[in-house]
Amino acid sequence: MNYETRPITKDEYIEIIQTLRTGFLNHRPNAKVAMALVLEANIGIRISDITEFTLDKTIKEGDKYRLNLVEQKTGKQRSFTIPNELMQFIKQYCIDNNIKSNERIINITERAVQKHLDFVCDYLGLKNVSTHSFRKFFSHNLYDNNGEDMRIVQQALQHSSIETTMRYLKVDRSTVDKALENNVYIV
Repeated sequence: MNYETRPITKDEYIEIIQTLRTGFLNHRPNAKVAMALVLEANIGIRISDITEFTLDKTIKEGDKYRLNLVEQKTGKQRSFTIPNELMQFIKQYCIDNNIKSNERIINITERAVQKHLDFVCDYLGLKNVSTHSFRKFFSHNLYDNNGEDMRIVQQALQHSSIETTMRYLKVDRSTVDKALENNVYIV
């Protein structure tokens, strides 16, 4: 792969997940890969952490759940809230697939997830999509749904600098300059 991974759109997200769940041509349905990508799109952790994720890496605090894991890539502690609706979805998946709390929810490799995603994207005609597109999908949705506040995205992705988050969101200096030009209020 020699391309820049792009974020997927909401419609592409739905199409990819539905295609994985139903199967296509000579490819059987693959609930594991669909679940891995749903988790990445909704929690925002990297696929390397998704494939190592277990239920016991969550902590119940009152009526809420939060992640309790260390990111493989950065070594940073990750302890953000998991929305209750998502946690119930994860628990139901584990029940349906007889996955114990200390067992990996997605017991396949990152490479296997990417390989299945590549097949689906080829079938759907989608270009420049990788597993990381789902983390970017997460970040763009978080940005759009929270008043375009880059600090929220920076914290959620645990980026060390706002510049990294700006690159991630494709917010460049010219965009910032234009926003500054439109933000003059002289009295």
